[in-house]
Amino acid sequence: MQFTLNGNIKTYDGDPELPLLTYLREHEGITSPKDGCMPQAACGCCAVELNNKAVLSCIIPMKKVENGTIVTTEGLGEYKQNVIANAFIEKSGVQCGFCTPGIVMQAKVLLDKNNNPTRNEIENALTPNLCRCTGYKKIVDAVEYAAEAIRNNREIPEPKTDGKIGKNHPKYNGKNLVLGWSKYVADISFPELLHAALKLSDHPRAKILSINTKNAESHPGVVKVITAKDLPGSRHQGLIIPDWPLIVEVGEVTRYVGDVLAGVVAETEAIAREAVKLIKAEYEVLDPVSDPEKASLDSSPKIHSNGNLLSETRVVRGNVEDALKNSAYVSEGTYNTQVIEHGYMEPECSIARPWNNGVEVYSQGQGVYEDRKQLVNLLGLPPEDVRVIFVPNGGGFGGKEDLSVQGHAAVFAYLLKKPVKVLLSRDESILMHPKRHPMKMKYKLGCDKNGKFTALDADIIGDTGAYASVGMKVLERAAGHASGPYHIPNVKVISKAVYTNNLPCGAMRGFGVNQVAFAIEGCIDDLCEQGGFDRWQFRFDNALTEGGMTSTGQLVNRGAGIRETLLAVKDVFQNAKYAGIACGMKNTGIGNGMRDEGRVKIEFVSPSRVILHHGWTDMGQGVDTMAVQFLCSETGIDPAIVEVKVDTKEEASAGMTTASRATSIIGNSITNASLKLKEDLKSKSLSDLVGKVYKGEWICNWTTKVGDDVEEIITHYSYSYATQVVVLNDDGEIDTVYAAHDAGKIINPSLFEGQIEGSIHMGLGYAISEELEQENSVPKSTRLRKCGILRAKQMPKMEIIGIEVPDPHGPYGVKGVGEIGLVPTAPAVAGAFYQYDGTKYYRLPIKKRIKN
Repeated sequence: MQFTLNGNIKTYDGDPELPLLTYLREHEGITSPKDGCMPQAACGCCAVELNNKAVLSCIIPMKKVENGTIVTTEGLGEYKQNVIANAFIEKSGVQCGFCTPGIVMQAKVLLDKNNNPTRNEIENALTPNLCRCTGYKKIVDAVEYAAEAIRNNREIPEPKTDGKIGKNHPKYNGKNLVLGWSKYVADISFPELLHAALKLSDHPRAKILSINTKNAESHPGVVKVITAKDLPGSRHQGLIIPDWPLIVEVGEVTRYVGDVLAGVVAETEAIAREAVKLIKAEYEVLDPVSDPEKASLDSSPKIHSNGNLLSETRVVRGNVEDALKNSAYVSEGTYNTQVIEHGYMEPECSIARPWNNGVEVYSQGQGVYEDRKQLVNLLGLPPEDVRVIFVPNGGGFGGKEDLSVQGHAAVFAYLLKKPVKVLLSRDESILMHPKRHPMKMKYKLGCDKNGKFTALDADIIGDTGAYASVGMKVLERAAGHASGPYHIPNVKVISKAVYTNNLPCGAMRGFGVNQVAFAIEGCIDDLCEQGGFDRWQFRFDNALTEGGMTSTGQLVNRGAGIRETLLAVKDVFQNAKYAGIACGMKNTGIGNGMRDEGRVKIEFVSPSRVILHHGWTDMGQGVDTMAVQFLCSETGIDPAIVEVKVDTKEEASAGMTTASRATSIIGNSITNASLKLKEDLKSKSLSDLVGKVYKGEWICNWTTKVGDDVEEIITHYSYSYATQVVVLNDDGEIDTVYAAHDAGKIINPSLFEGQIEGSIHMGLGYAISEELEQENSVPKSTRLRKCGILRAKQMPKMEIIGIEVPDPHGPYGVKGVGEIGLVPTAPAVAGAFYQYDGTKYYRLPIKKRIKN
């Protein structure tokens, strides 16, 4: 058959059922269309133009392209490439970028037919496409902007600034991200690259009696089948507790359906997947432990040898029992939240290849230095023989903190002395990686007759699933934020993380704080109704101010901006007919007695090339852009000559990109590195600095662990604050979300707005539509479409209000932004619906009133 691809005539005589996406990526080397869910056709990342229509190439067989015309971003022509790319960059319509080229192709087809579309028409055109980062608003802005330029046959110039703090500096590597030319791990290839597929457990809890790999081993094209007995080092991994086997061995009991029994390495991915199906395991099937409360009983089967209680955090201040007894009003309720899939558009992938005496690993993870620690143990190698190179990823949101397929790729490549790629399908990704913790929260909250808090009694249980991940820290964080951004004089919180055979739960944007916000804000609304208090005034009167105390007992000395955020939304709340209001606070830094630290290196390669080495993960949130802005603000260096790299070989170490701390720590590190550099620049040119390297670091080692007997409690070095108001229309649909957020100092206003809008999108899904349901510890569906992620046409209006109350420890006063954006959203939604229909909501999601 013949067809035209980007203006070139092509001939194809292969498998007529081969997906067009596979042909483009593997036969033509065109990787701008991304595989986010093939063959589910749910995400739109693979969209291309076929015969003047936007199609999802993952489900278009080659037989349908005969005599057709295919266009990808590579074939748009220079004018449209520049106009569309610059529109997306200027309007901040790109974050991680994985979904963006598919959206670009949808937009291109729309604009060819209608170069003056309304916002509703743009949103409807984007229905096949998911974006987990942006909240869609800035994408629609970008398409509108591009349409205006195309309609008037004018250029959109490449956005540029001097890179200083406070400017809308363009997204680092923006054009390549928009057009799909930035390489993700799955887009990378090497000579003699082998491919691996994983055999997963057929049961959440079963004793493995045998694993028969003979048929897989003899399958043509298979290089090796690897089982637990082949592993060179430790068999277990884990960020905090190494309780998660890389491969489960015969005789062991599986703990969830994502456990790996074997890996097949073959000449192609297709062969590897065919061979995996030939592996047969014999099991003694056992009943799964699916209920965390039943798992807490002594009679429950043990998931791990030391029992099912992973952790327990206790916070006790004052006399809660007497304070509640003497309270004028007490709200009591049990609040339940659900399992949530992260829904990042890029599934997990890693490549490893021989390097020196060990391996070089290409990772999309959220902390390459933490990856290296675990890989060193799995391989039994010294750190200097394991190099991890970060490849900017297509979204993380916490779900790429745990070591995923990096371990399998590294071990397979080390054993075979060949490069190996391990790529998960969307179904496998949903089965394997940790989710957001579901929690059951029993709350009692009291106040006096004047509406001032008296006491809080909270009992929290979180289902951490099969493995520890960071579950103990999530439930610790829930305890530390159980009282919200309010001063409560008497507090008792017990927060437990419990093992089950359900999918593991770990880090996800908000990290336990979203859950407790839903509980305490619901109680506050109830107290207001009982006592006849104004919901806004009640929150304002109890909000943390200087000298106020968090649930752990930490005194807030400077930087508490919660009242400022309340003032910013007072009028809109009080003038709305149906409105919910909620406040939130979120830590910056992991704290709790653990070190927060990061290092940078500023390397002068030539007068026109400066490399900024750091250890943080840019997963769309813009840490690389922020880093450039900090450097340029400190030194006056032209941002056009700055390149950013993350590679463990450089030893510019950082911890996990988590806890909204990357911008704060990298900013302080760059500021410190710039002290000597600024002095040198007073008397030297850039040419004089070639060959020089300037290093900087920032360390916080003064936080305290919950429960420790210390003179001063400092749970975290910084907090950010927010208030959101959700307004419904007369039909009971969400019309507008007003979000006032205290960022301390807004480094890049457009990126700040984009982070909050994306967070609201995730928070709205959490409130009304998203849930990953399991039955007997098995997901009811592994389809992305079933996860409930909102699409562009379902999003309400969003108004973002930036507040700046400087933090004493943040560079330029910066606070964390990445997570706080969805902390108040769900309770504000629940409060708005209560005002409309009189129903109190104690369980998420509230499955109704999605905008039509």
